[in-house]
Amino acid sequence: MQQKKMSSIELGRLLAIIAIIFIHTRPFISTIFGTGEDTSFGLFLNQISRFAVPLFFIISGYFIAPKLIEAPLKHFKNYSLPLLKIWLSWSVIYLLFPINALALSQNGYLAERLSYWQSLAASPVNSLFEGGLVHLWFLPALVCAVAIIALLLVTKQLRWLLTIAAGLFIYGAAAGSYQPMTELSAPIFTRNGPFFSTLFVAVGFEIRRREFTMTNIGAWLFIVTGIVIHFCEAYYLTYFGQNFSVHDFLFGTLFWTLGMFMLLLNHPNWGNYRWLQNLAQHSLGIYLVHMLVVIVMMNINGIIQMDHNLASIITPLAAFFVSLALIKLLRRAPFQHLLLR
Repeated sequence: MQQKKMSSIELGRLLAIIAIIFIHTRPFISTIFGTGEDTSFGLFLNQISRFAVPLFFIISGYFIAPKLIEAPLKHFKNYSLPLLKIWLSWSVIYLLFPINALALSQNGYLAERLSYWQSLAASPVNSLFEGGLVHLWFLPALVCAVAIIALLLVTKQLRWLLTIAAGLFIYGAAAGSYQPMTELSAPIFTRNGPFFSTLFVAVGFEIRRREFTMTNIGAWLFIVTGIVIHFCEAYYLTYFGQNFSVHDFLFGTLFWTLGMFMLLLNHPNWGNYRWLQNLAQHSLGIYLVHMLVVIVMMNINGIIQMDHNLASIITPLAAFFVSLALIKLLRRAPFQHLLLR
């Protein structure tokens, strides 16, 4: 079955990649720059952006459903191998790319890199599910989710999909953000691997398979209710020592992102502009490359001591537009098939 692009879904991808850049650059939050103070706006912007990766997962599940149902193992292979290829390629790049310019200038390249490599080697299983830099976790997590769905299709046990996915999600939250309350442990950081990705991908898969629909009012109710629940959870967990901005996924995130996706499905012509569609097609590429720009900007700020508020504006803009320019250059390179899907 041919997978036709939908303007509103491409709009969703573009919004999601912008939100991911906000998460990783942490504007108006001091952590990445080491100066300034956390602001309420910065904390709000950080958490309101958390729909981004879940939306990518739901979109992936929605569009892989027809081919995965038709030929589970064949499509799993065709879908996953390119993702693992670019995950490996970018892992090598980020393993080799120095992060700390000060340590690099004082101690040399090998010393700067060895400290990072040793930190990864200290938790090898988690590093396997993550890759050469933290943001690459998205790719193996997506592959894990698709593998579970393919396995259930092959064994004709698809009726257990949402139950298994929900169980993984609950355990992931209990051993992740809620760990100070539950005191549960996990072999890897639960954002990685199948713990959260499976439910989001499964939701997209089942929406497509069951031809599930939702009214606009219902979608908005899910969005508003999910956001309220998410922020209430994040605030409540501060009483257990959890930083407000640390949460990748909370229970409210599922409802909020589901509502967003259904709203996009209900309005397929949203974002039907050529320039927007052209930008959206580079979403995965920007995701892969943007941390190189963030690292460079972080070091520039450390050298020139850029004003915190100014850095909070310039860094996200640079992360998006410089990454876009780099991706367009890479697409012309003879080795682009190794780095881009």
